[in-house]
Amino acid sequence: MDLYPLYNSIRIAGISTAVIFATGIAAAYYVVKLPRIIKGIIDCIFTLPLVLPPTVVGYLLLRLLGPKRVLGAWFFYVFGIRLTMNWWSAVFSTSVVIFPLMYRTARGAFESFDVTLAQAGETLGLGKPYIFFRIVMPYCKSGIIAGTVLAFARALGEYGATTMIAGYTPGRTATISTTVYQLWRTNNDGLAMRWVLINMAISAVVLLAINIFERKSGSK
Repeated sequence: MDLYPLYNSIRIAGISTAVIFATGIAAAYYVVKLPRIIKGIIDCIFTLPLVLPPTVVGYLLLRLLGPKRVLGAWFFYVFGIRLTMNWWSAVFSTSVVIFPLMYRTARGAFESFDVTLAQAGETLGLGKPYIFFRIVMPYCKSGIIAGTVLAFARALGEYGATTMIAGYTPGRTATISTTVYQLWRTNNDGLAMRWVLINMAISAVVLLAINIFERKSGSK
C-alpha cells in the first residue's frame, strides 16, 4: 500500500493550516475593529469560500493561477514555475477553502474578548504587541485552537478545489481524497475503503482532541 497520499495530505494540510493560522487571526483581529458596514462587506468576502462549492473555488483559482492566465503566465515566464498541477498547488486551494473556518472562529473569539483588559494594559504602559500576545491571545486561545484543529481536519479531506488545481498524479499530487475517488472509479473498492477508514480515524482523533481540550478549558 503506497502511503504517499497520506504523507502528501498531511503535508498539504499542515502547510495550509500554518498559512491560515497567521492570516486568519490577523484578518479577524483587524476586521473586528472596523465600522459595522465595512466589517459586514469584508466579512462576506472572507466567508464566501465557505459557502461556494469547492469546484467553483478551484475554477476561480485556475482563472487566476493557470499557465495561460496573467499571474500564472508571469510566474512561468519569470521563474519557470507552474502554479498548477504540482503537489504544492493544493496548498493554494486548501488555504482558500479552510480560511473562513479559522477567520470566523478567531473573529468570534476576539468579539468575546473583554476590551477593558487591553485598556488596563495600556494604562500600565504596555505596548500593543505585548497586549496582543500576552493578554488577548491567551484569553482567546480556546476558540483559536478549536478553529485551527477544525481547519486542519477540513484541509485533510479537501477534494473539489484540490483536484481542479493540482489534479491527480500517483506519487506526485495524490491525496487521500483524490486517491479514494480514483480507486472507486477503477472499481478498487477494497483499497478505497482502507483510505476511507484512515481518513475517518484521523478525523476522529482530531475531534477527540478538540473535545478533550474544551473539557480541560472548561474545568479551569
